[in-house]
Amino acid sequence: MVRYIANKFFYMLVSLFILISATFFLMKAIPGDPFTSEKKVPPAIQERLYEQYGLDKPVYQQYIKYLGDVVQGDFGISMKKINQDVSDIIGQTFSASLKLGLVAIVVAVIVGVLLGMVAALYHRKLIDNIAMVVAVLGIAVPSFVIASLLQYVFASKLHWLPTMGFKGPIYYVLPVAALTAQPIAFIARLTRSSMLEVLNADYIKTAKAKGLGWMAILFRHVIRNGIMPVVTYLGPMTANIVTGSVVIEQIFGIGGIGKQFVEAISTRDYPIIMGITIFYGILLMLARFITDIAYVFVDPRIKLSGKKEG
Repeated sequence: MVRYIANKFFYMLVSLFILISATFFLMKAIPGDPFTSEKKVPPAIQERLYEQYGLDKPVYQQYIKYLGDVVQGDFGISMKKINQDVSDIIGQTFSASLKLGLVAIVVAVIVGVLLGMVAALYHRKLIDNIAMVVAVLGIAVPSFVIASLLQYVFASKLHWLPTMGFKGPIYYVLPVAALTAQPIAFIARLTRSSMLEVLNADYIKTAKAKGLGWMAILFRHVIRNGIMPVVTYLGPMTANIVTGSVVIEQIFGIGGIGKQFVEAISTRDYPIIMGITIFYGILLMLARFITDIAYVFVDPRIKLSGKKEG
């Protein structure tokens, strides 16, 4: 087990190194710099700005320095926000994004699994058809379209829910609904197909033949084995929710990392763009790492070599 975890952790570090390197060199490949968007700056001042942010040094020296700083948790200083460290900006805004993300993940898993279970138990009936139509719409319609539609209907027209801000529980409803539409739909389809396969398995028929009650069969066998694909999907789902929150936070005026990221792109604040990209990458890799470890515990048939027992 220790060797398996160490192996996964090593590949996570390699992936992180590739992400940091790719992010740095892609930013350097973009023509111009953050100061070219400003009005004409005297050469002397521009030279001092380059020297202050290390842009006067060769690219390889900038890369080595940046790599060393990131290892120490230092993402540099913002080029647009005066005397503000990128690490401080991320720390100050991450709480809002974390709250939104955690609520969205919990809601997506609970609603998606329940919807898929109901659809499987009432296979080829009206409720199954309705659930799958909802799932298809959730997958097909982008989250920003759903966000705009929810905002227009429930906030602007009906005035049932607040349209902007993040001040209390009621403010979670619309952004969480927009953010979880696609994950809920995907989890529902995964759960439905997996549970239908489990319901037709031989060991379920054997359990029925032995006289085991339906509720016992449902909770001991059907649900436990039916949610295996959901555990596998937790990593990609976290990625969808984290990356999707960038747009959703901007639409609903949530002061999270997503808003900072969009503003940094519009102002070409490279340190913030790179810092948030790497920070998101770390979160997603950790989510995938935890998912891989959790899957071994959830499904005892999985060997630590990554193969199922026969």
